[in-house]
Amino acid sequence: MPRFSVIVPVYKVQAYLHECLESVLTQSYPDLELIAVDDCSPDACGAIIDEFAARDPRVRPVHLDRNRGLGAARNAGTAEASGDYLIFLDSDDSLTPDGLHAIADRLKETGEPDVLVYDYARTHWTGETVRNQSAGQLSEAGPAPFRLADRPGLLRLLMVAWNKAYRREFVEAEGFAFPSGYYEDTPWTYPVLMTAESIATLDRVCVHYRQHRQGGILGTVSVRHFDIFEQYDRVFAYVARHPELARWRSLLFRRMVDHLVVVFARRDRLPRRSSAACLRRARTYYRRYHAPGVPLPARTRVHYTLVRLGLHRTYHALQLSAALLRRTARLTGRLRRRLRTGALRLHYRVQRLRPVRADRAVFAAHGVQGHGCHPGALEQAFRTHAPHIRTAWVADAGQRGSVPSGTRHVRPGTAAYWTALARSKYLVHNVGFDRGLVKRRGQVLVQTQRGTPLKRMGLDLRERPAAAEGTNLDELLDDVDKWDYVLSGNRHSTLVWERVHPGTYTTLEYGSPRNDVFQQATSADVIRIREQLGIPEGAVAILYAPTHRDYRRTQSAALDLHRVARRLGPRYVVLARALPQALDCARAGRYPHRHGGPLVENPSGRVIDVTGHTSVESLCLASDALVTDYSSIMFDYAGLDRPIVIHADDREAYEAARGTYFDLRSFSPGAISRGEDELLDIFATGHWRGSRSAQLRAAFRERFCPHDDGRAAERVVRHVVLGGPDGPPVVPLGRRHPVPSPAASLPRTPPAAVPRPARPVTVTESR
Repeated sequence: MPRFSVIVPVYKVQAYLHECLESVLTQSYPDLELIAVDDCSPDACGAIIDEFAARDPRVRPVHLDRNRGLGAARNAGTAEASGDYLIFLDSDDSLTPDGLHAIADRLKETGEPDVLVYDYARTHWTGETVRNQSAGQLSEAGPAPFRLADRPGLLRLLMVAWNKAYRREFVEAEGFAFPSGYYEDTPWTYPVLMTAESIATLDRVCVHYRQHRQGGILGTVSVRHFDIFEQYDRVFAYVARHPELARWRSLLFRRMVDHLVVVFARRDRLPRRSSAACLRRARTYYRRYHAPGVPLPARTRVHYTLVRLGLHRTYHALQLSAALLRRTARLTGRLRRRLRTGALRLHYRVQRLRPVRADRAVFAAHGVQGHGCHPGALEQAFRTHAPHIRTAWVADAGQRGSVPSGTRHVRPGTAAYWTALARSKYLVHNVGFDRGLVKRRGQVLVQTQRGTPLKRMGLDLRERPAAAEGTNLDELLDDVDKWDYVLSGNRHSTLVWERVHPGTYTTLEYGSPRNDVFQQATSADVIRIREQLGIPEGAVAILYAPTHRDYRRTQSAALDLHRVARRLGPRYVVLARALPQALDCARAGRYPHRHGGPLVENPSGRVIDVTGHTSVESLCLASDALVTDYSSIMFDYAGLDRPIVIHADDREAYEAARGTYFDLRSFSPGAISRGEDELLDIFATGHWRGSRSAQLRAAFRERFCPHDDGRAAERVVRHVVLGGPDGPPVVPLGRRHPVPSPAASLPRTPPAAVPRPARPVTVTESR
């Protein structure tokens, strides 16, 4: 008896069927049977199913003699199932990698519930992946399993069959089956959830729900959408046969009306001439199933009133009015923005006629959450070593709290912002100010860059179209012509910047200002930061910070952090820092994890989301080791003299798309892993902080951190502002004492709790 019976009804999806079936058969949890039901599909689906059955005994093909519809095909698959749990998967969708493993683990944790509800993400034909907006209902906090009465919010989820695992004995005992017609999931899902004695949730995306360019079945104009009425008849008939479920009638009524409004209001559902008949029938169902005294949310009362009265002309008139108001609002907003842009341009021109103020400096940084990076460190050094200069920091309104109290906060795009750009003598940025900036005589522009370059930059992107997408090299060179100074942390950076950004600027090879804090911080600072982040005392904190992938449409984590945290054991904590692009995706509901699950969610609490933390330097101080790939953070972290592990599982693809200035395998800051199991082995064996890793790191520091002694920002200020000597001499590496990590004092024996991979692995060392 297999653990799972995955039932896939198949009809006219030959272009997507391979991907669907492969997603099931390649799961890391192999204890399954795949029941593929050919619903007399007229294309090659039947032959594809037979091909899969011939090469994998877990595939059980079922061929129906005639087309019976989705519900009947699912019932046919259920009749053949022998697994502990039933999982329905539409044939154009797919399971996410390790999805079944996560489901099996959660079922075991929650005591084999009748139903397990998991999450899904919509995968659009454009390549965009968007997580279910109601994912908050799937929180694993609180007792589990539970009944629907304990978590009625589950009824707000999309009422589909394919986002749940059902205990087969429960389904058979209750006699659940799918009806025919459209919306067949409705009379299945509601009774199942209401009847289940035990329900659990899994806050992880386990299904990728394909969104076709031209829509699916429900996006096809047809009178078959009237089937929705019969489906709700079945739901309420089920409730009538089970008096103990009467408490759900009012909620079911609201869900029904909401569903009917969607069907009526969508233009891609009903033929134009049948919309009036639909609303009249909806009026009948409103009166039939309405329970007196049912409270209605204020925002839905208009819709409910129109349905109750059957006023289809009024409904369409209100729809047109709302559309007209939205269009008017868009046009008004566009006109207002144009007027504002014109006024700001005029304001900037006027301000450029006024004298440049030698006691003003404006700072900004791209890719940081607030006050930070090299410009942040320089701004602080300006206030310390050149207090006569009044500084301003450019940041959005939401980042105002991160700006120091002695620094003026300026919002980008405002009149104050353009005044600062027009009249400040010193302009400091790590990328570049607004394209409308006109550099005036007497202004000094300091380009700090964003770190030591490993990946190819500037003019070297001419031969890298994937990496150069969206980069205008002519505009870049126009910016370069405005630079007076470029900061460099080492000779490698100096040689690269001067070649890929050719200009007349002066290179200041003084070190990396943002790394000064590594030499200035104390153990008390580290303890305080770890407490703020919630790192348990005595834990080994691993900072995971990947870089951008130019060859991917969406940015995803290369590691399954759920599995890494679980395998490393309770002694370890992972600080997960996604890219700024991934953070933007998370805010928009898009999912950055390639395995489908949340990037950092973990019920154990050993994976901490630090993506939105305002200071990367603080995260480095709080951690005991760094795991990264091709990110420039490795050059900064080396100044801390703490272990670094490179996880490079896509080196060939990255080299082809972006390219690097040297091979990390030849000059690595520490151990290198080529896969997830190999990474786990590096920590299990202690190689991550072994003697060989220390030797590699020492050579790496000598090459890339020659000036990072804690006073780089001071040297820049003395040269650029004060015009005097370039500051104190550089402290040699051997005499530097960066603040140690808490794990430095822990025993070096590998933790017994970390399982070792079955296959032999190696640690890549420099040649």
